Amino acid sequence: MIADPVFYAVAVPAVILLGLAKGGFSGVGALSLPALAFIISPVQAAAILLPILIVQDVVSVWAFRRTWNGRVLAWTLPGAGLGIALGWYFAASVQPRGVLAAVGAISLAFGLYRLAILRRGVPVAAHAPGWMGAVAGVASGFTSHIAHAGQPPFQLWVLPQGLPRDVLVGTTAIFFAIVNWAKLPAYWALGQFTRENLATAAALMPVAIASTVAGVWLVRRVAPERFYAAIYVLMVLVGAKLLWDGLA
Repeated sequence: MIADPVFYAVAVPAVILLGLAKGGFSGVGALSLPALAFIISPVQAAAILLPILIVQDVVSVWAFRRTWNGRVLAWTLPGAGLGIALGWYFAASVQPRGVLAAVGAISLAFGLYRLAILRRGVPVAAHAPGWMGAVAGVASGFTSHIAHAGQPPFQLWVLPQGLPRDVLVGTTAIFFAIVNWAKLPAYWALGQFTRENLATAAALMPVAIASTVAGVWLVRRVAPERFYAAIYVLMVLVGAKLLWDGLA
C-alpha cells in the first residue's frame, strides 16, 4: 500500500467528503479526486477511490432504499453506460496531463454551477423532457468515470423536478451505485487494480464507512448551505489549479 504520510493527510479528508456525499450531502465528494490528483496521478486516484465508493454505496442505498424515483433511473441509466465507455476510451487514449486537465475542468465547472444554484435557487419544472435525462446520463457516466464527478449533469436534469429530499437522495444513491459497479471492468482494463491500490483502498475503508453513516445522520439534521458553499469554493480553486497544470 502507499506509505507516504502526505498522501493520507489528503486522502483521509477526501474519503470523509465522499462519505458525507454518499450520506446525502450531494456533490461535496467531487472535491476528493481533484485533491488526490495533487499527490498521485488522477487515474490512480480514481482507481483507489472506486472500491471505497462501492462500499459507501451499500450504506447509502440501504439507508434510502424505500425512497427513490423509477422514472429518473429509467431515463438516465442507459445513457450512463455509454458515458462510461466513452470515459474509458478517453482515459486509455489521452496522456496523464490531459486527464489532469479534464479533472480540473470538470471540478471548476461543477463548483461554479453549484455556487450559482446556491445563489439563485432552482426553478421547479416537474416534467423535464425524458430525452434530456438520457443526455444527462451519458454526460454523468463520462464525468463519473474520469473524475468520480458525475453529479453535475445528473443534477442538472434531476434537481429542477423538485423531488422530495429523501427521494432525491435515494435516487441519486441508487444511480451512482449502479454506475460505480459498471465502472469496474473499465478500470480493470486500464490495469489500475494493482495490489498497492487495493491495499490502500482497504486501509481507508473504515474511514469511508464511518463517514457515510455520519453523513446519513447529519443530512437529516443539518442545514448544509454554508458547508456546501465552502466546499464549492474550494472546488473552483482546486479545479482551476489542476486545469492550469494540465494545460501548462
